[in-house]
Amino acid sequence: MNTSLSIIVPVYNRPDEIRELLESLKVQDFNSAFEVVIIEDGSTESSEEIVEKFRDGLQISYYFKENSGPGDSRNYGMQKAKGNYFIILDSDCILPKQYLTEVNKELQKEFVHCFGGPDAADKSFTTVQKAINYVMTSFFTTGGIRGGEKSIGKFQPRSFNMGISKEAFEKAGGFGRIHPGEDPDLTFRIWKAGFDSRLFPKAFVYHKRRIDWNKFYIQVNKFGSVRPILNKWHPGTAKVTYWFPSFFTLGLLASIVIAFFGILLPLAIYLIYFVILFMDAFIKNKSFVVAFLSIFAALTQFTGYGMGFLKSTILLNFSNKDAESLFPKLFFKRRQ
Repeated sequence: MNTSLSIIVPVYNRPDEIRELLESLKVQDFNSAFEVVIIEDGSTESSEEIVEKFRDGLQISYYFKENSGPGDSRNYGMQKAKGNYFIILDSDCILPKQYLTEVNKELQKEFVHCFGGPDAADKSFTTVQKAINYVMTSFFTTGGIRGGEKSIGKFQPRSFNMGISKEAFEKAGGFGRIHPGEDPDLTFRIWKAGFDSRLFPKAFVYHKRRIDWNKFYIQVNKFGSVRPILNKWHPGTAKVTYWFPSFFTLGLLASIVIAFFGILLPLAIYLIYFVILFMDAFIKNKSFVVAFLSIFAALTQFTGYGMGFLKSTILLNFSNKDAESLFPKLFFKRRQ
């Protein structure tokens, strides 16, 4: 299949991020033309002036619409795009110069209607960004790549670095109104429509995740709250591993309590885990500070996700209300 690529980027009040992303797109070593579609999602801090500066070096389109969330903005961009294969990126991503070349290699080698790529920490990231990136991608936490290099059909891409063919987009219906969680929801519908998904291991991005500790907790708490909703919407996709953060958090609290009664083994097991986490984070980041912060980031991740998952599971199973009524902040309104 001959593919013409359209890069779809929603942005909300982050013009500086768009500048960095467009700069990295401008220096791609990809030798074919591609389109960039920027969708301003009702921002009060416009990116239009910055986008205009890149028109000489990029085939770029800019659209402003009322605020309706990142999922709906991506749908809007894909409806406007001229290509037949869409690459969806978050505005806080920076691309290595070989990114589009690696995507094209994978599509030419073994075409797939939906793909996802990894994220990595750039050397310019702050220590907090590196710690959060570590726990969001580590094998030892709830992060990590969703699938493996040989995972066909069951890899769950994430919308900060995701590709989808125009055909799959139209048949699956695009992103829904839930956020976060709009990306696995779409992936499940893509599978139901008869398409596969695959990991492109070399098509990685530098994902900045410009958040502080409080915002990080809120983010992972929402991730945890969303998962039981997706399990209910898509029976058969639930996994026992989704319970792990809840059990981890409750187990840690119980271990601390019983340690006061002289029962130390459970707490010792947790301490061994944190030592392993520290060592792995240090090896990957070559920094004691990042390694220490990674322990705090992991605790934040487990607690936020685990408590969100537990609360959502209880409410969904013991309430007569639907998900949107129970969690209105997880849903955007549709465009008028």
